[in-house]
Amino acid sequence: MKINWMEEVEKRKDALLADTQNFLRIKSVLNMEEAAVGAPFGTGVAEALSFMLNKGEADGFVAKNVDGYAGHLEMGQGQELIGILCHVDVVPEGDGWTSDPYGADIRDGNIYARGAIDDKGPTMAAYYAMKIVKELGLPLQKRVRMILGADEESEWRCVDHYFKKEEMPTMGFAPDADFPIINAEKGISTVHITMKPNISKGSTVLQEFTSGRRLNMVPDYAKAVLMSERAGEIAEQFASYGNAVVQGSQVTLEMRGVSAHGSTPEKGENAGVLLAAFLQQQELDTGGAAFVSFAMEAFQDDTRGTRLGVAYTDDITGDLTINVGTMSYQAEEGGTFGLNIRYPVTTDVDEMVSKMVQYAKQRGFEAKQISNSSPHHVAKEHVLIQTLQRVYEEQTGERAELLAIGGGTYARSLQAGVAFGPLFPGKEDLAHQKDEYIEIEDLVKATAIYAQAIYELAK
Repeated sequence: MKINWMEEVEKRKDALLADTQNFLRIKSVLNMEEAAVGAPFGTGVAEALSFMLNKGEADGFVAKNVDGYAGHLEMGQGQELIGILCHVDVVPEGDGWTSDPYGADIRDGNIYARGAIDDKGPTMAAYYAMKIVKELGLPLQKRVRMILGADEESEWRCVDHYFKKEEMPTMGFAPDADFPIINAEKGISTVHITMKPNISKGSTVLQEFTSGRRLNMVPDYAKAVLMSERAGEIAEQFASYGNAVVQGSQVTLEMRGVSAHGSTPEKGENAGVLLAAFLQQQELDTGGAAFVSFAMEAFQDDTRGTRLGVAYTDDITGDLTINVGTMSYQAEEGGTFGLNIRYPVTTDVDEMVSKMVQYAKQRGFEAKQISNSSPHHVAKEHVLIQTLQRVYEEQTGERAELLAIGGGTYARSLQAGVAFGPLFPGKEDLAHQKDEYIEIEDLVKATAIYAQAIYELAK
């Protein structure tokens, strides 16, 4: 049976775009202050999850909400289960947008919104792919289940909770990265490096330092508050770097950077590290000077862990990367550096952490691993890889190369899972950045690829 998958998507294009825009207009950012029973990650995330589940139920899928942590939409029959792992939450919008981050405006053939490429646009593409297979009445020998997580951009509590209660798919894919196929993902470790308070009297005291909203984002804003007899002079020196506000002997400095995904910190400009570089020029109190000096010694112009002695690399997944996602300091409480580390699949994580602990200890700091997600790798001979390669090549006419990434997708939640699109080769990746968008042409093309993939895996 020959099916023109692109033609089927084109028939539904207007509805696909309208549903994508409505989905993107929901501000589904983690907000633990609003957490409640049935909405463990806040009302916005719960609204986005309900949006998808209600839509699926209305279209005839079997829908289930798993305590607000996650949910799923299922079709087909059979013992085996094909999983499509998506997420409805997004990172905070950040600053500098040229349009409403939740307006889902269409300009120049693109849809602009937070989550357009990560991961609401691709989620809707995969949903319409399932919808097409279902509406065509194609016979399936396996069940197909879209699993919708609600905490992917933070701690993955969603899938942890979900798989305690629901079955593990036989195999599947996550439409949350790049085409052609990503079969290897680096390990992801969170490490905190802390210092105790150490205040001494001086002409300039660092009272407060804050940078970063999430560990997996390069900070685009940082702020420092200083008490100094030289407040006015410091403000003048800072004028070419950013904004300075003087109130008596207090001066507040605000530095702007460039956000990027935590897996590619070299693509951003870390506002925290930039602000620390300016502060190093000042004669700070003992605690402030120690905090700033450590930032410079450990992280300045280094996103590969060379200074920390953990510059691991391998031929499968490439270089280790470190994103200083958060920096915080209070004169009376001390300071913390929150590190998002993406390490190669062959790295001994215990050795890596041990080296960081020693580095910090030698300088009077403490390092501790807070969390770890092991690397993920699916062999190229697996039927999942073989099927997706064939589908991609048939739909695009291009070779389906296997890729490795530093990002962590839900694919690693499966024993046999890969990341599969939606970003096509050569296209700009604006995930976690301002003016995030997805090209409408690519959204349509991805939907066709996903539809054929779902059918081929489940038939």
